[in-house]
Amino acid sequence: MPKAESQRPRWIGVPVRAFLVTFLLTLLAFAVALLLSILGTIVYSQVEHVAPNLQYAYRHIAFPFAIAVGAIVLVVMLTVEIRNYRQRKALAAIERVT
Repeated sequence: MPKAESQRPRWIGVPVRAFLVTFLLTLLAFAVALLLSILGTIVYSQVEHVAPNLQYAYRHIAFPFAIAVGAIVLVVMLTVEIRNYRQRKALAAIERVT
């Protein structure tokens, strides 16, 4: 029975996967932060008896939070993907030898 050839890892997949996951997690972080900041702004406005300022929730809480999460996720994902690429490359080399 012949061995199944595994695909060689491609370097182009590293940034593609890293940016895709970063984009999705940044959107998720923005959505959650916006929801929580809007709820917090509404609670604050009810306690203080003032009109809720929802622009503040968007501009000063959710957007900076999403940018920070996106930067952190990008660095982590690039690190993880580069490590996985190097590991797959080494394993493919070992497989070719045997």
